[in-house]
Amino acid sequence: MGRLAKHDKAMTIGEHLLDLRRVFIISTMAIVASTCLVYGLFRQDLYNIVISPLKQYDISLVYIGLTEALFTQIKLCLLAGFIISLPITLWQVWSFVTNGLKPEEKKMIIIVMPLFMLLFLTGSLFAYLVVFKMAVNFLLVTASSDLIPMLSISNYVSFLISFLIPFGLTFELPLVTFFLARWEIISKKWLTSNRKYAIFIFFVVAAALTPGPDAISQFLMVAPMLFLYEVSILLARIVEWRRSRNEGLKSSVLSNSSVVRLMSSVLRKITCFKHTIFKA
Repeated sequence: MGRLAKHDKAMTIGEHLLDLRRVFIISTMAIVASTCLVYGLFRQDLYNIVISPLKQYDISLVYIGLTEALFTQIKLCLLAGFIISLPITLWQVWSFVTNGLKPEEKKMIIIVMPLFMLLFLTGSLFAYLVVFKMAVNFLLVTASSDLIPMLSISNYVSFLISFLIPFGLTFELPLVTFFLARWEIISKKWLTSNRKYAIFIFFVVAAALTPGPDAISQFLMVAPMLFLYEVSILLARIVEWRRSRNEGLKSSVLSNSSVVRLMSSVLRKITCFKHTIFKA
């Protein structure tokens, strides 16, 4: 109750810094605890999930440095621990940010945060289950039969993460478009007229973000981006329709009030005219 009362009034810079320090400490402790939990209990299960695309090719990963295997496993567990502790981290960030927000802005963030996590996880799962496996299959099958694949665990995990994060961020496109349309920065007409430029940009971004040189992984990244772009156009259209409807309701309310005032004025004039006649 004391903390809530403190947030209800204006906070000094020192109090904000102490609040930020609390958020950082709790979030860091949550990430470290989750990472230790994953490393102690689920390290092998996580490793099996990561190397599952290679099992059908009977390929074993190797490490070429004394610390490579250890640090790569820590990197994997840290990534998993960060995802597991994300609700706690977001809650701490939420408690810090909402101090200066209006009630309607708080409601918007409550809706946006779960959507952000859902879209990011959906993009990452799509990258792992579809794009990454197809890219691995293409790169291994097209290699010369005289070559023996000796994949380093560090390079393989980095290759995997370079797929997951870009795809997760790519799937945030509809959410970003929704807010840009809501703030009237872009419109459905603008998105539609610039579709061909967007397609070109998508191919450039896919070529830059996908770690493999093959065209298949790039196309598999462009395809969902095109779909999400069309979804973004639909969202922009919905935002504009809702805005025009609200403006129409406001204008109708104003016109109705004008009619009421006009009728009241007419009735007053009629009443005055009747009184004048009766006096005469």
